[in-house]
Amino acid sequence: MEDLPKILEGVKAWFVETPRLKQFVRVPERKGSDVPVLFVHGNFTSGTYFEETIVSLSDKFYGVVPDLRGYGLTEDKVIDATLGFRDWSNDLKELLDALNLKNVHLVGWSMGSGIAMQFTIDYPEIVRSLTLISPVSPFGFGGTKDLKGTPCYEDFAGSGGGTVNPDFVQRIKEHDTSDLDPNSPRNVINNFYYKPPFRAKREEDYLRASLLIKIGPDRYPGDFVPSPNWPNVAPGKFGPVNAMSPKYVNLSSITKIKNKIPILWVRGEADLIVSDNSFFDFGYLGKMGFIPNYPGEDVYPPQPMVSQMRFVLEQYKENGGKYFEEVMKDCAHSPHIEKFEEFNRLLTNFIEENN
Repeated sequence: MEDLPKILEGVKAWFVETPRLKQFVRVPERKGSDVPVLFVHGNFTSGTYFEETIVSLSDKFYGVVPDLRGYGLTEDKVIDATLGFRDWSNDLKELLDALNLKNVHLVGWSMGSGIAMQFTIDYPEIVRSLTLISPVSPFGFGGTKDLKGTPCYEDFAGSGGGTVNPDFVQRIKEHDTSDLDPNSPRNVINNFYYKPPFRAKREEDYLRASLLIKIGPDRYPGDFVPSPNWPNVAPGKFGPVNAMSPKYVNLSSITKIKNKIPILWVRGEADLIVSDNSFFDFGYLGKMGFIPNYPGEDVYPPQPMVSQMRFVLEQYKENGGKYFEEVMKDCAHSPHIEKFEEFNRLLTNFIEENN
């Protein structure tokens, strides 16, 4: 099919049957190392976005890159958002079992970082290290305030499936590959995943991969319920954006795991998606006047996503763990793509030091 992204030369890809679902997986064609590294992609992407990484570093480690449930070519099954990130965490555990991989290094990007954190909480005994690339807040996306992730409202209004621009969703359904509108998938990727004027060499493949996301009220972005609280939508029970809602997500328990693995936190200084002033957060959009009837910062401030992550990681450190924060200049939401060589050196050194 011409709409499918091309598999990069040097990548072996196939379907792996597990009891939960059939998962599409990529590994380097040439296995130059036995050190397993599991890469977990983010929202509106797929494993395609990590293919260059695993090929480039195949002499250093054995990279495994699946398409998550709801994305790419993996079997289409509903995401139970009430489990938070656990549907994906359990999927990944079964994948590793099927591949007979143990003691893995985890690398998560954006939403995938939340999944990787959940996996570490669920299965700490098989994780060697954890790398977080532009990670979602440990208290989910949207609807919280302060460092401890206190909800703005009891029903977590302003998070979940009802917060996604319906025009953007419609353009995904139509497989819009144009660049004529700010809400086109191509423009959203180029203007927010990267810091303009950066353009990815594999832009067409990345766009095709993103457009494979499964769409619907019980898929992406998910269902929602009306709320009496601003901005008048609250999370539903299905789909990935609901699964990121703080109603179902709280990853702060990672501070209490006994096996304190090392954590590398990598982010771009110009990230507009995961930020203390995110352009995808209703609190910030309301403050800036883009959404009417804003109740004010005392009720609904911008979610301090980066500060919340640092707060939890500092607790992790106080409890005996260690983490390292790397901020990449002239970079937005995708350090592994925008700063390819720099990120690869950073990741390689971190894994080799903690293998």
